[in-house]
Amino acid sequence: MEMQNLQPLQLIIPSVFLALLVLEVIIARRKRQDVFIVKDCLSNIGMMLFSNTVLKVFTVAWTVWLISLIQPLQLFSLEKDLLTFTLAFVVTDFMYYWYHRLSHESPLLWSMHHTHHSSLAMNFTTAVRLNWVGKFISPLFFLPLIIIGFPVEYVFGSLVLGLLYQLFLHTEFLPRMGWFEGKLLNTPSAHRVHHGVNPLYIDKNYAAVFIVWDRMFGSYQAETEKVQYGTTDGFIGYNPLSIQFGAMIRYGKRRLARLNGSTQSA
Repeated sequence: MEMQNLQPLQLIIPSVFLALLVLEVIIARRKRQDVFIVKDCLSNIGMMLFSNTVLKVFTVAWTVWLISLIQPLQLFSLEKDLLTFTLAFVVTDFMYYWYHRLSHESPLLWSMHHTHHSSLAMNFTTAVRLNWVGKFISPLFFLPLIIIGFPVEYVFGSLVLGLLYQLFLHTEFLPRMGWFEGKLLNTPSAHRVHHGVNPLYIDKNYAAVFIVWDRMFGSYQAETEKVQYGTTDGFIGYNPLSIQFGAMIRYGKRRLARLNGSTQSA
């Protein structure tokens, strides 16, 4: 396995994030637009720093262990060339669409993905507001691609590139892109819709890179009204621990209450 080949690519993401954030701050000042909530941004950056330092040791070890388990089950070994990588990128993005969609439709997965949607703002720090537990769950959805023969580094390299692309989607400063909207690639406008709690926008635009998946499976919605950000269950606060675990704890309590109710009725 050649996971070490992904290290330079993974280092690009923090650098690009920092550059985009500085640019966004400059634009916000010049336009005198308030797209930042200071406490919110600090929470987002703090969660990212913990994820990329302390937690990363464990998430990488977990992913490597999972891959070592399934690699002997690989059915084929596809050639490592540009065609295979291109196919891997497209198929990985397709799998991401369904992982992301399930993260909204499954109460358990939503309790983790809730972290990313709980901000009341949309800026580049929102892109790195990711659930820590979810980092252990997400690799499971892409292991089948390795089993059918895609090289490990192609699959996880595609994921890293997809995350890099998604950094650009979390901003208020890129407008709708005219005829380009809703055709092939995801855009900031389409992703703003995804983060909206407007009734029209809920559970729409799950795509990472290719918005065509939303077109194909009936989940596309254009940005037609001002987006209201957050989640339908209200504001959760700025405490990183509450942001990370609040929805998961509430989900656990609901499950326990149902189990207790079932036991008592039996």
